[in-house]
Amino acid sequence: MSGTTSGRTMSERRGWGRLRTAAAWTAVGAWGAWALVRLTGADRLPGIEIPSAPLLAITPYVVAAAPVPITAALLLRRWRAAAVAGVVAAGLLVAVVPRAVGGGDPVARGPVLRVLTANLLLGGADPARLVDLVRRTKADVLSLQELPPEGVDRYERAGLTGLLPEKALDARPGAAGSGLYSRHPLRVLPPLPGTELAMPRAELTLPGGRRVEMTAVHPVPPIDTVSFRAWKRDLAVLPSARPAVAAAGGRAHAPGDGPVRILAGDFNATLDHANLRRLIGRGYADAADRAGAGLVPTWGLDDPRPALTIDHVLVDRRCAVGEVEVHDLEGSDHRAVFAEVRLP
Repeated sequence: MSGTTSGRTMSERRGWGRLRTAAAWTAVGAWGAWALVRLTGADRLPGIEIPSAPLLAITPYVVAAAPVPITAALLLRRWRAAAVAGVVAAGLLVAVVPRAVGGGDPVARGPVLRVLTANLLLGGADPARLVDLVRRTKADVLSLQELPPEGVDRYERAGLTGLLPEKALDARPGAAGSGLYSRHPLRVLPPLPGTELAMPRAELTLPGGRRVEMTAVHPVPPIDTVSFRAWKRDLAVLPSARPAVAAAGGRAHAPGDGPVRILAGDFNATLDHANLRRLIGRGYADAADRAGAGLVPTWGLDDPRPALTIDHVLVDRRCAVGEVEVHDLEGSDHRAVFAEVRLP
């Protein structure tokens, strides 16, 4: 009788041990799969890219919860699982934490350009607040998204063109319109081919003759198969930054050779999306990332969903980035992003 009881106890212990092992490694596997996709850029692979796009946007929150599998493994006394969970957490931390640290600016001695971008939520953002932001930041150029025709009238009546008289607009109903306003002369450039929403481009000329090409960026959010394909295509057609070395003869560009390119707007993407990182790899730097403000959320602060950093100012990587600020904008579900950029 005692042997049977002992046998049952031993069997139960083994079963409980297997259950603890499975629980520990399941937690490690969940975080490990996330880290694998994020660190390898596997969200660009067919079959993975569409479902992973909305998920990867919350990677900073997954990183914040990285102690969970480590703690679970330790409590379950599964030491190897805890060690692997620590390696996974370290990899995720390396991918995300540098955004809050900043650094990596090159030496730049050109003029300063102050860039402000704001998504207006179908033109509902408060005109007085927007104009006040332009005035307080002393913005030289403003990129606006979700700019309908009636919104143009509201913002200009509030005094926007008194501060930024030059404009390149493609105002459309609903969320489709965008525009650029500038205190410096603008020359409208040909539109990008085939974008789902308006993304106007213009070349502005600073005092002294330096030129900067600006694009107001607004691809559709990648929330389903159709919109994902449009989002991916729109990011891909955005222009590359001016290369540091001329294609012909390998001649290095002098600071005044050609315009510097800056992309500003609502990218509907975070730095955890491989498609955005691929665009940045074509000669850009994220201004907030350079300034240590890359984890400050710009969208969704009033939603039950996690707030995300999807509004960006991407600058030619030869530029230096000074102050970066994120401002609340009444009437919009986005926050405005300001970046002080020194040209090469």
